[in-house]
Amino acid sequence: MAEYVLSIDQGTTSSRAIIFDHAGAVVASGQKEHEQILPRAGWVEHDPAEIWQNVQEVIGLALTRAHLTRHDIAAVGITNQRETAVVWDRATGEPVYNAIVWQDTRTQEIVDRLAADGGIDRFAEFVGLPLATYFSGTKVAWILENVDGARERADAGELMFGTTDTWVLWNLTGGVDGGVHATDVTNASRTMFMDLETLQWRDDILKAFGVPASMLPEIRSSSEVYGTAENSSLLRETPIAGILGDQQAATFGQAAFRAGESKNTYGTGCFLIFNTGEEIVRSKNGLLTTVGYKLGDAPTHYALEGSIAVAGSLIQWLRDQLGLISSAPEVEELASLVEDNGGVYIVPAFSGLFTPYWRPDARGAIVGLTRFANRNHIARAALEAVAFQTRDVLDAVNADAGVELKELKVDGGMVANDALMQFQADVLGVSVVRPKVAETTALGAAYAAGLAVGFWSDLDELSANWQEDRRWEPTMAADERDRQLRLWRKAVTKSMDWVDEDVR
Repeated sequence: MAEYVLSIDQGTTSSRAIIFDHAGAVVASGQKEHEQILPRAGWVEHDPAEIWQNVQEVIGLALTRAHLTRHDIAAVGITNQRETAVVWDRATGEPVYNAIVWQDTRTQEIVDRLAADGGIDRFAEFVGLPLATYFSGTKVAWILENVDGARERADAGELMFGTTDTWVLWNLTGGVDGGVHATDVTNASRTMFMDLETLQWRDDILKAFGVPASMLPEIRSSSEVYGTAENSSLLRETPIAGILGDQQAATFGQAAFRAGESKNTYGTGCFLIFNTGEEIVRSKNGLLTTVGYKLGDAPTHYALEGSIAVAGSLIQWLRDQLGLISSAPEVEELASLVEDNGGVYIVPAFSGLFTPYWRPDARGAIVGLTRFANRNHIARAALEAVAFQTRDVLDAVNADAGVELKELKVDGGMVANDALMQFQADVLGVSVVRPKVAETTALGAAYAAGLAVGFWSDLDELSANWQEDRRWEPTMAADERDRQLRLWRKAVTKSMDWVDEDVR
């Protein structure tokens, strides 16, 4: 009997394969980074062919390290960077352009054009999202408008679109030889094309964007058998049975299944999701309304989400663009060498400001600099920026939910940073809780796949797997918290109104 589930985590900076046992513990993993292609300021791309190649390699690494074969794997789950858009040829499987990443801001002109008739909330009643460069819709429209021949090929039914879950699923299940062209409701809810109530693509919105319906994948639930692996000898005939966008997957992996439960993931960006149950809640405070999960034929669960574009990628920027550090863990070491941020605040609005501001005109800023400031203060300010942004999001969640959160479950790569987690508790004024299994994104996709094939029986069994690893309690005095928040919000205002007609 197969005793394990394999999860493919196709993320913004890397692709991973992680094998879990029945207790939800990590057995083995493989990981490989892919190139971050930055052709111009504000443009971020990935090579879809490189991603698919890396996915195949990390599957092999995980199986080899665990000394397992496909016969030991009950099912495969997929989780992914959600809004990143891939367009490829139906007959050849060749991408017509690089994947345009969720962080990319090149489509602001398309956003402005669509918003000219009804504002940025033109479609929000149906899709739960404001018009923004963040979501997949304008990225697909840009490819059709700017890649030679793409519009004609799309109109002729020759092109396919998908987020990276769809790209991986299609290739894994056969590609040009019968690959399954599908996505789940969580990823579909990030395109701007899906009606939250009907869970179907809206033809009127597709028409407004100029995207043919023939390009789009079939919308399925988050937990069902979509097909079997055929383009991988290592997983051949293994059912692909779960798909969740990365933030919904992390919420599922944190066992936040019920209304009122939440989590915050610290990855490339930072994303707080608050489960609203079977109710669609419209935010009045800059949050996104999105699908949380849908298990087979069971009712759909919805969520409110606060999205922060830059978190871990700020640390990556310090390393790769500035050369300020040689490795990510060095940030915590440098930050520990100073008592405070020395009056320095970093607002990492590299892609504009997301929740709760939604200001595409903002750009990154470092403020409060004096000759006293050194790289240790910069490192500390970078970590604190992540926590401050999370506080802004949590304030919006509390306002929309009407009930203040008493604790925050956290996950993602940055939660290993104890200094950041303590500062997060201090600036929030609530407990911050880290689970024993920090790989909650991959675990959530594994859970969805395992439920579909009976590897796990129900949500109660999954809840029993969750265990607390560490808890941080706030220690900062209330007046100091208020002072720092006042300065942070002052810094945020300095990042706004930067982009105008001749600045991108």
